Amino acid sequence: MIYQQYRDFCDAARQRHVIFYYVGYFSQHIVGAMADALKLRLEVSGMAGPTRRKLFSSFVEMAQNIIHYSDDALTPPDLDNHEVRHGSVCIGIDNDHYYLLCANPIKQDLADSLRQKIEPLRTMTLEEIKQAYKEALRSESPVDSKGAGVGFLTMARDASEPLEFEFVPMPGEPDRVMFYIKAII
Repeated sequence: MIYQQYRDFCDAARQRHVIFYYVGYFSQHIVGAMADALKLRLEVSGMAGPTRRKLFSSFVEMAQNIIHYSDDALTPPDLDNHEVRHGSVCIGIDNDHYYLLCANPIKQDLADSLRQKIEPLRTMTLEEIKQAYKEALRSESPVDSKGAGVGFLTMARDASEPLEFEFVPMPGEPDRVMFYIKAII
């Protein structure tokens, strides 16, 4: 039976202090429902307001990135906010800090573009990130962006450490990689 495997999974999540985990298909409606549950969970936990806001905004940005850029879709692209795409998001506690992890498959050629967007954020100061955020809000959305182009800036602004990310080749799929990103709040 699979009960033992499920118990092992639950035990591993508890030992790693995972407070929220979802793997599956993401849509605007699903993200809205998860956001409601997460918001309530964070409020009930007694977490400080600024920390709740940072966790919540980073969660929303990660979920939006899955909806817009995951290469595993149930719907055709550009369906006017009705896209349904696969990925995962995890929130946990480690050494008195919260972390958010996100994973989803992307086209290999998108990896270089994402690396060029994220890598500079890792060495910028908080003030430089805030300035870049303000500039991005005032400028036109980037051509390759399906949003305002501020998602990674939002995560970097809210994180207490530089964003971590990785692209892992997918076995048997040379044109796709798994994109992982982590923010520590």
